[in-house]
Amino acid sequence: MNNLELLDRETWREFLGSPAAVLMLGKSDCDACAAWTQELKSFLADDTEWSEVRFGKLELDRGGLGAFKKENPWLADIKDLPYTLVYVNGERKKEFLGSGIDRLVNRMRRVIDSPA
Repeated sequence: MNNLELLDRETWREFLGSPAAVLMLGKSDCDACAAWTQELKSFLADDTEWSEVRFGKLELDRGGLGAFKKENPWLADIKDLPYTLVYVNGERKKEFLGSGIDRLVNRMRRVIDSPA
């Protein structure tokens, strides 16, 4: 069983360097982000297929994320949240605006070798 890691300035870089990682970008006051967080947690509680993938959430309105924002200038183009990205070995492979487990799984299947 996987869990959704709450990332911060100390943990985001190591997380993104994982062999496979899903990053959800949100804000602490975003209702759609909170709903997507709950949907992800429910999915992860029952999932057995994606146990080798790390799942994390980064709240962009939390302090101390200057380095993350500076190293990811594409963030300036993100106008709406939540925004979800799939990373493989530190490289952005897929991304989408909004939520949806089916959308996420479709994107993961395209770029991550599933052991199942």
